[in-house]
Amino acid sequence: MRILVTGGSGFLGARLISKLKADEYDVLALARSPSSVERVRSLGATPVSSDLETLEAGQLPDLDGVIHTAAYFRFAGPRRPYFRVNTDGTKRLLEVAKRAGAKTFVHVSAAGIIMDDKGSKIRNADESAPTFPDSFSGYIASKARAEAAVLAADHAEFRTIAIRPPGIWGPGDAFSKAIPEAIGSGQFRFIDRGDYPVATCHVDNVIEALQCALVGGQGGRAYFITDPEPTTFRDFVAMLASVHGLSIEKIGSMSYRLAFTLGRIMEAGAAVTLSKKDPPLSRTLVRMIGREFTLDDAAARHSLSYAARTSRSQGLAAFDETAVA
Repeated sequence: MRILVTGGSGFLGARLISKLKADEYDVLALARSPSSVERVRSLGATPVSSDLETLEAGQLPDLDGVIHTAAYFRFAGPRRPYFRVNTDGTKRLLEVAKRAGAKTFVHVSAAGIIMDDKGSKIRNADESAPTFPDSFSGYIASKARAEAAVLAADHAEFRTIAIRPPGIWGPGDAFSKAIPEAIGSGQFRFIDRGDYPVATCHVDNVIEALQCALVGGQGGRAYFITDPEPTTFRDFVAMLASVHGLSIEKIGSMSYRLAFTLGRIMEAGAAVTLSKKDPPLSRTLVRMIGREFTLDDAAARHSLSYAARTSRSQGLAAFDETAVA
């Protein structure tokens, strides 16, 4: 099968390309810069020099499928770039994929699109939970709208599926690097001590689900995926910290309400100063990591034959192997 991958030079996309090539897929990958071209070529993919905002049908050969992992992700900043890339870019990709003859379109959505603005706790949610396309968070809103466009495009000759992972982790991911750095600098604080259950998904489990969706699953619907074992946010952070020889025992805590308020203030400050970096706290960050958030992935296990084959201990061992290397 000939598959186009977007986001191929990123954390998830690069690992996905390597797995697809190992499984003898013919892989093309969008690449928007010379460094991205070299990166995807080194992974064995054929680069397509374009991006989600400029891609045209004539740039692609005939395709069997598309796996869309690319997204604009920040915790703060102006809203327009989120919608330009995540929503409008996804719509453009859908049209280009159809014209290139693709029969399957697999979209990496986000479990967080079911998070409301009130900070409600979410417990064992399934795919019937509402999404929030008008969220205060540009990322949540734009991803919710993108997923809706993907699912609406499903028809008999063009099967579309959305995969909804929660926080993706593994060697090299931004969260796994940022948390230990924040702990080491003394800037990290838990929200409500972190004593609430959360869903996670190792990068290799995400890739497993994406490959399952290439060949199976019901078109026009979304699927939550998670790691096989439950955890709390506190225990998950402790695990990541331990890889770097750090302890969480002396880390302080603040309430969700205080953290959200501080996030609003810091966002305003970043906007006034025209900062190109996310502030240390933002409302989106607090919403995503500061509340109970667990999911029911039974639909993916039944319909996609998703098994979450990578355990948390196996995922943690991969960090150790990377550190040794």
